[in-house]
Parts: sequence; structure tokens; C-alpha cells
Amino acid sequence: MKLKNALLLLLTATIWGVAFVAQSVGMDYVEPFTFNAVRSIIGGLVLIPVIQYTSTRNQPADTLPEAGKSNKRTLLLGGISCGIMLCLASNFQQFGVKYTTVGKAGFITACYIVIVPILGLFLKKKCGPAIWGAVVMAVAGLYLLCMEGDQLTISRGDFLVFICAILFSLHILVIDYFSPKTDGVKLSCIQFFVCGILSAAAMLLFEHPTISNILAAWAPILYAGVMSCGVAYTLQIVGQKGMNPTISSLILSLESSISVLAGWVLLGQSLSGRQLLGCGIMFGAIILAQLPGRNSV
Repeated sequence: MKLKNALLLLLTATIWGVAFVAQSVGMDYVEPFTFNAVRSIIGGLVLIPVIQYTSTRNQPADTLPEAGKSNKRTLLLGGISCGIMLCLASNFQQFGVKYTTVGKAGFITACYIVIVPILGLFLKKKCGPAIWGAVVMAVAGLYLLCMEGDQLTISRGDFLVFICAILFSLHILVIDYFSPKTDGVKLSCIQFFVCGILSAAAMLLFEHPTISNILAAWAPILYAGVMSCGVAYTLQIVGQKGMNPTISSLILSLESSISVLAGWVLLGQSLSGRQLLGCGIMFGAIILAQLPGRNSV
């Protein structure tokens, strides 16, 4: 695995981890569909100048009209597919954040590290023993993070975020399929507009958004739109290209540990010694996934 790809995914995880704080704070002003509609459209708009810049530097290599049409169809299909999955996953997550803590939302979302390899088996994505060992370590870390006293407690918000984890697993696999076939930045831009349009439709049907409330939430919405959407999801698509999706999910799962730390530092949410140990074990799992001989053929 290329070090550059791993670093891009690690940066993605950091941005997403801090974004849980923005999502939690944003719920003080607007409802979930409104938050995701605005942030996703902002994310798409941010990428338009990036696409224009890269298009002027990199002219299309092939001049065959049929090849161009095929590439456009693949790009459109990929963008719509990713956008639908992102819309479902992000809205389940946003509703979940309403009813649980920032830290819990982060590490329950990271359950996709277990779900991705299981789903990958049905798609003939094989993993070596080191990766499965890393998955076991990550699950142990998540367990330590989830524990409240001597019991594992699951609230309404926890359940919604777990559904989100399943949907994000599918999102990762959809990206894994389409990202080698098309331009990652364009794919990301389309998925945000699709997600934003679908979320806006749900917003108009089920919520009562006001301009004043959206403006009051400008800081968390901008962070979530520009950084979490425009920057991080694009880094995910670029970083995932050519990588085993299970390794990608392990690196991205570090967002859970970062979200706990961000909630502790920025929102004053306490972090126990056991939770710190869980963060450490998860970090160890990600390091294990990077060791030589980690992949199977």
C-alpha cells in the first residue's frame, strides 16, 4: 500500500473525527435533514473550482467520442450511487448524533471496520490474517470505548448510528468499485449534490427550516460542508483508489478515537482511562494493518 494513500485516509479520519463536534453543535440550531442538505451542497460547490483547475491542467487523453460517453456514464452512475448511499448514511448518523454523545457516535460509526470485510467476502475481496487480527483489535478497542460502568448500553441514538455504520460500509464498497474507473474529484462532487438534493427534499417534507436558524449554525455547517464534505470525502475517494477496502476502513476508523478526543477537548465530555486504552488499541490495529505482508492475493 502506498504511504501517500494511507496518509490521505488518516487526514480524512482526523477531519471526520472533529466533524462529529460540528454535527453535535449544529443540532442546537437546525434539524438533521436541513444540516445535511446545506453541508452537502456546500461540499459540492467547493469542488467546482477544483474540478475546473484540474481540467485545465489535465486535458483528456482519449479523443474517441464513444469512450468519452462511456466515461461520462460511469461517472454519472458512480456519483448517483455514491450520493444515494451517502445520503442514507449521513442522515442516519445525524439523527443518531441527536440522541447520543459525540464519542459514542464516532466509535459506533467505526463498526464498518468489521462490516466491510464481511461484506467483502461476498464480493471476493480477500484479506490476510494480519488484517483480520487488526479487525479483532479494533473491535476490542471499540468495546472498551462503548462500556458504561460494567455494561454495554445501547440507546436510540446508538442504534441509529449503527445503521449508519452498515450504510457507510456499503458506501466504501461502492467507492471501491467506481473510484478506479473515473475521476475521484468529479465523483465526489456529484455525490454531494445528489446527497444535498435528496436531503433537501426530505427537509421540505419533514422539517421547517428557516434562514435565521441556518445562519445561526454557520460555523458548524461550514466546517462540515467545506472540510468534512468538500475536503475529507474527496481525500477518501482519492486515497482509496487501488487499496484494499478493508485496509481503507481500518485507517478511516481512527475517526472514532479522534471524535472521542475532540468531544473531550472541545465539548468537555469526560474520557475515562478505559476509553483511552480503547483508543490506543484501535491505533495499534491501524498500525498492524500497515505492516509488510498484511495483504493476501
